[in-house]
Amino acid sequence: MNYFTYARPQEVDTAVDELVADPLAKFIAGGTNLLDLMKENVERPDRLVDINRLPLSTIEEAEEGSLRLGALVTNADTAYHPLVEQRYPLLSQAILAGASPQLRNMATNGGNLFQRTRCYYFYDVAMPCNKREPGSGCGAIGGYNRIHAILGTSDACIATHPSDMCVALAALDATIRIKGPNGERTVPIADFHRLPGDEPQYDNTLKSGEIVTAIDLPAKGFSENHAYLKLRDRASYAFALVSVAAALEMDGDTITDARIALGGVAHKPWRKPEAEALLIGKSATKENYHLVAEALLEGAKGFGHNTFKIEMAKRAIVRALGIAAKQEPTD
Repeated sequence: MNYFTYARPQEVDTAVDELVADPLAKFIAGGTNLLDLMKENVERPDRLVDINRLPLSTIEEAEEGSLRLGALVTNADTAYHPLVEQRYPLLSQAILAGASPQLRNMATNGGNLFQRTRCYYFYDVAMPCNKREPGSGCGAIGGYNRIHAILGTSDACIATHPSDMCVALAALDATIRIKGPNGERTVPIADFHRLPGDEPQYDNTLKSGEIVTAIDLPAKGFSENHAYLKLRDRASYAFALVSVAAALEMDGDTITDARIALGGVAHKPWRKPEAEALLIGKSATKENYHLVAEALLEGAKGFGHNTFKIEMAKRAIVRALGIAAKQEPTD
């Protein structure tokens, strides 16, 4: 680990000023990902700006029944908050499916948005990686790529986004609140993370000097019909090979609204609203679930070791929709 200086601001504006003054500085809160990256020499900030003293540690009801999650609320406190459990159980399930209790006690909501990929080649500084070192190549393409992406990939990068929480936030249409040197702005979660394209070194659309202050959940929480299904190598603690956040609104047996977000398959939580629309006005049947699964995986491409994910994702979607509709599994 390299030497670095340290600051601990008390106000959001001061924290923004710190990052504007030193573009090589990094914000740190729980540190559950950043410290690992620093130990591996993947991240080498010359200054850490500890934001744990900022007033961003509350969960509050906001306008028109929405809920505002402070960026510094821990994942554990968010998952077990009574209003989250009652109105957004999909989010609570997704958070509790991720990491370990110890990590969830440290990790923050804001930090969860910034988790970096768990690609082996990204963490190994002896290997080429366009995400870590632009222009060096991609070791995963043609290498061992069992955990890698099958959707939205580029010739430069096939890494996946590792978060469970963000998959649920995508299904819930959350909004990210941001403050920076030019004031405040909001970004829909669908536009916050990005696909790799020719610049995989950028995971998100945050601008220089900006900080995430909160995550807003819309009033509609799909509390009646939802499911978070995570398929992984071991249940105790592992990142998703494929995960599905399914949220339905139903009138009897008819689906009136549907959201489906996938994790473990792309550089960002994967949604395809035109595929979800195939369920609107349709009966909650396995045949209709298969149709939307095929549409969601349209264009999926395997790279050898990870080709199994295509069929796995389709089956997981069908299973998750059945759980969300409160149907007994038939296979």
